[in-house]
Amino acid sequence: MRIRRAQKVSFTRRLLAWWARAARDLPWRRTRDPYRVLVSEFMLQQTQVSRVAEYYPRFLERFPDLETLARARPRAVREAWEGLGYYARARNLHSLAKQVSDAGGQVPDDPAELAKLPGVGPYTAGAVASFAYEKPVPAVDTNVNRVLRRVFVDRATGNGQGARKVWDLARALVPKDGKRAWNFNQAVMELGALICVARKPKCEQCPVRPDCRTGRNYRPPKRP
Repeated sequence: MRIRRAQKVSFTRRLLAWWARAARDLPWRRTRDPYRVLVSEFMLQQTQVSRVAEYYPRFLERFPDLETLARARPRAVREAWEGLGYYARARNLHSLAKQVSDAGGQVPDDPAELAKLPGVGPYTAGAVASFAYEKPVPAVDTNVNRVLRRVFVDRATGNGQGARKVWDLARALVPKDGKRAWNFNQAVMELGALICVARKPKCEQCPVRPDCRTGRNYRPPKRP
């Protein structure tokens, strides 16, 4: 789908202005280390941010770099992951570390190459490329999907074709400058996590409401 340039500029400007004042200070946002970004992304799959913020520094204290994780025993990795659940993530992360270590120890910066690694899907590939290497590429998770659909589509497109449209939309929106793309991707996720939530979105607080097809139709509940 095509986006008017004025709408794209307005949406991005409002979003980044909000991000600059409202972004949460999370430990994985303070690093560009590809290994540490990977650890955070694997942990954040199906786990709340508050829980990950507790386990992330502990895991890195035990496995501070990719080589240390690659050499670790499976039991030690599982013990460090204990309490986060979904242990296939820990196995995949461990397998990834060994595979990258065997290939020279450098985490790829290209989403297509990242997607070949164990446990890495399209979102994680885009997230690592953007958040570790500041590549101007999209990273569409559940939050981003929801925000972009509400802002630009305003209708249910739940099939595979709809998913591709959202990725195309994200690709068209991501700034070409890498640092700005980093902020943009983080900001859309943050908006989906804090404001444009799945149930009862906080449209009255939304910074991009003037640009949002769904938000423009929002009417605050009448006070009794």
